[in-house]
Amino acid sequence: MQSIKVKTTDLEYPVLVGANATTELTTILNDLSPSKILIVTDSNVDKLYGESLVNMVSPHYTTYKYVIQSGEEAKSFDVFYEVQTFALKKQLDRKSVILAFGGGVVGDLTGFVAATFMRGIPYIQIPTTLLAHDSAVGGKVAINHPEGKNMIGAFYQPNAVVYDSQYLSSLPEGELRSGFAEVIKHALIRSESLFEFLRNELHDLQDMNSERLEKMILEGIKIKADVVSKDEKELGLREILNYGHTLGHAIEAEAGYGKLSHGDCVATGMLFATWLSMKSLQVSLPYEELKAWFKQIGFPTTIPDSQETEKLINRMIKDKKTKANQIKMILLQSIGETTSLTFTKEELHSLVNEWRSIELEEDA
Repeated sequence: MQSIKVKTTDLEYPVLVGANATTELTTILNDLSPSKILIVTDSNVDKLYGESLVNMVSPHYTTYKYVIQSGEEAKSFDVFYEVQTFALKKQLDRKSVILAFGGGVVGDLTGFVAATFMRGIPYIQIPTTLLAHDSAVGGKVAINHPEGKNMIGAFYQPNAVVYDSQYLSSLPEGELRSGFAEVIKHALIRSESLFEFLRNELHDLQDMNSERLEKMILEGIKIKADVVSKDEKELGLREILNYGHTLGHAIEAEAGYGKLSHGDCVATGMLFATWLSMKSLQVSLPYEELKAWFKQIGFPTTIPDSQETEKLINRMIKDKKTKANQIKMILLQSIGETTSLTFTKEELHSLVNEWRSIELEEDA
């Protein structure tokens, strides 16, 4: 097991990574001395691991559990309100601690509950998916709105992240692929060596043995922790973590939350951002190799035919990085080095259509 420190303005907290990392949970909780504990998890995780976590915590603390339905639809105001109501009825107070036990949806939702319950109480992230190696670290918590993904939320750091790799063994292939997209993103924006490792060692999802998984998780978290420590509230540097997400979030929202996986949408967004980087910055990037690798892994490499460019651009204009109707795109100068450019709605509409046309011709 390894420990990585995340330092922010107000808080320094550990990220523990490795098999059986949850054995350290009792020590972390003892330091917090909680009055009560609320475990928030989803229906899938609860069936597999819910009882074991309750059994680990309940002998020491008054413990409650709230189970939400699995899926992106749970990141809603209604479910947020339900969890708040449950916490109030169980008389949690400012000394209580919430455990976010699940993937990115559980982590984002639970973090926002913790950030707003009695104006903020401690919480611990216990991720159970590969995708959550990204979302569990850094303190961005939120719920979705029909007008946009993660548009209602806060910057609120956890008191610890306990990433037990044993939970990954039960993940279906689609969940592994979705999480792998965020690992690739971290490599593209910050680490050429990690990118080369991934390209050389992981040709398909069957190559993800425990050793490789732990290495990519650790490297991804180190990159995320470094960026967050330097820019906690996304005032500059942290924006690079949105590589591929401006278009990716638009595709995801346009399909309807839960219809397409987050990672698949981000993969498409990263391909477009890579192509856009070459076109706009006149740089050389391994775009064709990246696209071929994505196809090999099983990622989609084009925008769904059913989605209209105009509707996607209208969603992109609502991106949190957009200012004065100028859409900011995070781009690559080289593998591991980023920059950004802004585009008008009309410019980006034309560029997305151009990319779609090129990909359509190549697939014909």
